[in-house]
Amino acid sequence: MNEARPSPSLPVPLLAPLELASLPETLDGSNGSNRARHGHAQIAAQNDVDAVKAWLARFLDSRPTFDSYRKEAERLLLWATIERGKPLSSLTHEDLLVYKRFLADPQPADRWVMKAGRKCARSDPDWRPFAGPLAPTSQRQAGIILNTMFSWLVNAGYLAGNPLSLSRQRQPKAKPRITRFLDETLWREVRTTIETMPRETDRQREHACRVRWLFSLLYLCGLRISEVVDNSMGGFFSRRDAEGEERWWLEICGKGDKTRLIPATDELMVELARYRREKGLAPFPVSGESTPLLLPIGAQQRALTRSAIHLIVKEVFARTAARLRERGGEHERLASQVEEASAHWLRHTAGSSMADHMDLRHVRDNLGHGSIATTNTYLHSTDDKRHKETESKHKIGW
Repeated sequence: MNEARPSPSLPVPLLAPLELASLPETLDGSNGSNRARHGHAQIAAQNDVDAVKAWLARFLDSRPTFDSYRKEAERLLLWATIERGKPLSSLTHEDLLVYKRFLADPQPADRWVMKAGRKCARSDPDWRPFAGPLAPTSQRQAGIILNTMFSWLVNAGYLAGNPLSLSRQRQPKAKPRITRFLDETLWREVRTTIETMPRETDRQREHACRVRWLFSLLYLCGLRISEVVDNSMGGFFSRRDAEGEERWWLEICGKGDKTRLIPATDELMVELARYRREKGLAPFPVSGESTPLLLPIGAQQRALTRSAIHLIVKEVFARTAARLRERGGEHERLASQVEEASAHWLRHTAGSSMADHMDLRHVRDNLGHGSIATTNTYLHSTDDKRHKETESKHKIGW
């Protein structure tokens, strides 16, 4: 299969993010070979960049989704114009097969891959659309997102057909169990890594305390990184149950702007007080307090970014892998596994632990799921009972 490149006589577009894209008329898609020529278009876009932006506008209310979808769309747009020398709206099924191989190894790396250890702003000239080759799971996710985009552009009357439709295969029914989680052995190793982090300097001590608080939040509450970023300590509040016992709760605004109440167990509140004392704050927050759930090192009172929290989590997993490798032998497999883990694995780890010991209705409500798998969506559990069961059966065990 020929790997087409732009003709030397044609201008080559600059490698730039979607919002800065400037394509010559020959590559902007205004005359793409896959453009719909008949019927009435449902969007006003006359070129590929505007069409992609029209599709992305549907996801502005969910920043994580928008960022993920924009990333895949701009990668394909840049690859099509720079590597294939054709507009996105001229791509064929065969082109997409080549692109799939490209995702597994974006070459030339100096053109497509960010320099190791750097994270540039999207406006920086050193910005690149890839951090490295995509794992098979990320390749599949990219295909799903792009298929969604192409299908929408067809339905909008912008494209005549979906070049990915020939690649669609009926997927086997998903297994009911989550596999991307830490088993008890690995979870114990991660906790040990955190508990043995250096504390010789003030900065080290504050960082170790912050890491312990972050992992307590992610595991005991089953939070997503975006929920740690977007919520504050003012979400903690206490109330007395029917038996007169005071219980703490954490109100979270999560995915889809849905609000849920998470039991703040005694163990979590101990960790919260520990972290707040380290930051020079009163042990417990007051109602409406704006202090972010996780703070930078030092005196700044701002929320950390999603990428910063992601790096903290990955650092802990990398430290754990290094400790395991020092033991050699069978521990290499465990080290490789924990290196693959992400913050979302902790949410799955929390959910798996809860599901092993708790009423599934309580697990659903704690994690903010719409239903228990695909079962009865009208199940309901009382909050006090859910708090008691979470308190007694879901612990971190520092």
